[in-house]
Amino acid sequence: MEWIQQYFPSFMLFFCRISSFFVVVPVFSARNVPNHFKIGLAFFVALMAFSVVGTSTLASFDSLYIISICREILVGLFLGFVAYMFFTVVQVAGSFIDIQIGLAIANVFDPLTGASSPIIGNLKYMIAMLLFLSFNGHHLFLKAIMDSYEWIPLSNDIFVKTYNGELAEFIIRTFSSVFALSFQMAAPLVAALFLTDVGLGLLARVAPQFNILVVGAPLKMLIGFALLSMLFPAYELVFKDAFISMFDSMQKFIGMFTG
Repeated sequence: MEWIQQYFPSFMLFFCRISSFFVVVPVFSARNVPNHFKIGLAFFVALMAFSVVGTSTLASFDSLYIISICREILVGLFLGFVAYMFFTVVQVAGSFIDIQIGLAIANVFDPLTGASSPIIGNLKYMIAMLLFLSFNGHHLFLKAIMDSYEWIPLSNDIFVKTYNGELAEFIIRTFSSVFALSFQMAAPLVAALFLTDVGLGLLARVAPQFNILVVGAPLKMLIGFALLSMLFPAYELVFKDAFISMFDSMQKFIGMFTG
């Protein structure tokens, strides 16, 4: 009982950070992953992290313990949210492409996120997920949350960073880089389809007898899918760069607390 009273409060803080991280981070937060698996994985990862670095920082059930729980949950949520934003790059890029091709109205239900997503974005998201698993990126997620305790201890100052606006500024910069990356990913197809619209507009002025609404829609789909099939081999390098940027942003988030 003395051992439980001594170590159990600190272990619960570890469990709060890691479980909140698994709620948001890609791959582990998918709806088709059973909740029992998420809870069990969070428990054993927290147990391993606590056995390595947890015995040196002990907590107690005092009046500030609730604040410590909220602080650990925020650290886990923000760390997972940074990774989640870079996985939305492919869905945002797919939205840009779907608008130009004409598939924006045909959104499909994504079983991984539980929300409607564009067709091209959903296809790219699944390919990005498979590539990420083939690169053993989920192992890096586990390593990141376990190494976070070496740089962001239980006595972190996330509330101070939030009050000073440093955390909000970091999230805004990360979101702007994610949006720019998604636009760069969709730029070749968007530019080609824009030129197709310009050509169809000139054709409508030169030959008014053509029904551009009937000819334009299948032509844009044909050109869009042809260019997409040509660009698919190069998406592996694009996704690798996105994953590298994701882990760099997670490292910058941890660096906010270490100076």
